[in-house]
Amino acid sequence: MDFSSNNITVFTHPLIQHKISILRDQNTGTNEFRALIEEIAMLMGFEALRDLPLQDVEVKTPIETCMTPMIAGKKMAIVPILRAGLGMVNGILALVPSAKVGHIGLYRDEKTHEPHEYYCKLPNPIDQRTIVVTDPMIATGGSAVAAVDFIKQYGGKHIKLMAIIAAPEGLKKLHEAHPDIQIYVGHLDRGLNENAYICPGLGDAGDRIFGTK
Repeated sequence: MDFSSNNITVFTHPLIQHKISILRDQNTGTNEFRALIEEIAMLMGFEALRDLPLQDVEVKTPIETCMTPMIAGKKMAIVPILRAGLGMVNGILALVPSAKVGHIGLYRDEKTHEPHEYYCKLPNPIDQRTIVVTDPMIATGGSAVAAVDFIKQYGGKHIKLMAIIAAPEGLKKLHEAHPDIQIYVGHLDRGLNENAYICPGLGDAGDRIFGTK
């Protein structure tokens, strides 16, 4: 599959790749796993946020008064897809502490397999903010597509989605459904198995972040 679109970034940075490899290890415990998720999100966020708009503001230094650039417009919004997406929030907040944080929760109908929103709380006005959606894994792509669908329905326009690993099938589905959003992926894995788990993957990110089974 060709993912050469300008709106898709698959990272090759050695630090990101090294930390993802530690994430994959089944012997990596909850505390270390949680810290790594935050660190990877921060490293990815450094690149993903390179196009934030700037405006010159007046600042008085110890030497003189000058005009110097600061982030412009309404504060950025970070919107984790519950619950695993929560693990990436602090890494991005370390870069932009003033960002607002929304939340979106989805469940899948057991009969129709269609995703439904059970919780959505977004900073207002959402249409004037850069929105960073976080989810450590894009497997089938269904949850990511649905989350962006719902955010757009609420008025969100400037959307970026960050995932630590992705299956080609899910990334393709997300990009085809929302070709206008910017997608950032830490590593593109081989694919999905018969149970729709990412291979080689890293297990259930939510369980490993929060120490649940």
